[in-house]
Amino acid sequence: MKYSVAIVTGGNKGIGLGITKLLLKNNYKVITCGRSGFQNLDKFNGLDHIQGDVTNYATHKNLVEKAINYYGKLDLYVNNVGISKWRSIEEINHDFLDQLFKTNIYSVFWGCKASQKYLQKTNGSIINISSIAGKRGSYNNSGYVSTKFAMNGITQSLSKELGTKKIRVNAICPVLVRTDGLLKALSEKSAPGNKNVDSFLETFKETQTALNRLPSINDVAQMVLFLASKNASAITGQCINVDCGVFPQ
Repeated sequence: MKYSVAIVTGGNKGIGLGITKLLLKNNYKVITCGRSGFQNLDKFNGLDHIQGDVTNYATHKNLVEKAINYYGKLDLYVNNVGISKWRSIEEINHDFLDQLFKTNIYSVFWGCKASQKYLQKTNGSIINISSIAGKRGSYNNSGYVSTKFAMNGITQSLSKELGTKKIRVNAICPVLVRTDGLLKALSEKSAPGNKNVDSFLETFKETQTALNRLPSINDVAQMVLFLASKNASAITGQCINVDCGVFPQ
């Protein structure tokens, strides 16, 4: 049976793990990458993992080379790695911005640069996991928001640049998907959920969404699967909200 080949950065945790599992169920071979290992790696057929720092170009180059050496092709590259942190402008310093931009933006540039040389010219696809924060600002969140606005700009620009190679580039913009990383970020001093994360999420769901629920990891993964498919062959340069109607456009 013919299969597709995908790379998912940060594919061993949170949203990335959800994407990895769904791709594996849909006839993909997947190579993931993260700073930590992949728990129970042997339980997944068609999965491999590299430990590495995605803020470095060499890590992405290694991922792509592994895909080509193992499978002879690459169909999908998912730039999923990212961190969320709230901080007031008075508390923002050089180290804070370095961490945000290297993790959220450098990693995307390097993933796009490394993968575009080898992605299939029939239905090759890059998908960047962005955020609704890439479309509107929020309190104490200028650092993170600026990285996601940048990610959406990268997506739009590279869709034009790589379209000549028949490579599609899209972004997914979820809102407040419950993961360990988000819950930790929301509980920190400057974050909106610092007093009670569960209460904040419940209030947000009731007052901000149209569907009275927040998106799940699977909701994001399903959008990745669709955008990577031939059914989405006319879609590129889009930053698509997965937000249960928080920000209708």
